[in-house]
Amino acid sequence: MYPSLTLILGGAASGKSAFSEQLVDSTGKPRVYLATSQVFDDEMRLKVEQHIMQRGPDWTTIEEPLDLGPALSELTADQVCLVDCATMWLSNHLLAESDLDKARTDLLTALRDCEAQVVVVSNEVGQGIVPDNALARKFREAQGRLNIALAAEADLVVQVTAGLPLVLKGQLP
Repeated sequence: MYPSLTLILGGAASGKSAFSEQLVDSTGKPRVYLATSQVFDDEMRLKVEQHIMQRGPDWTTIEEPLDLGPALSELTADQVCLVDCATMWLSNHLLAESDLDKARTDLLTALRDCEAQVVVVSNEVGQGIVPDNALARKFREAQGRLNIALAAEADLVVQVTAGLPLVLKGQLP
């Protein structure tokens, strides 16, 4: 049985997105990719294009950098959604100077109310050194709090390192 909410954690370039895509593919359900990134330069444009090619044409893509609630509320129980990623979503809110507590609460509510199965990808950022500037420290703290809240809600939490999954909570289907 597939969980209603799954959280996939990992460092940058750890294989978490590829693992998440495989997990979503394995459900056999129509797949929705909820993209949170914003393209501001050629490097990000190339990364987005590579992700699209990697997924293939059988995904519905919704681009939403900030307010995931409306997109999640339109999904149905026969779908599965991959939110990639909570880290970019949080960065977008931080740079927009949003109320981070409200944004986090709204996201958690939207995930609870979503009829579809959802897999959320997020970066684990708390294993490095203390950042040297206030914005980076604020981000690290906010990302940690977001990951803790998502993990508490999730039925399945998996840490991906070097492309290898380690189940932290629940069981892989």
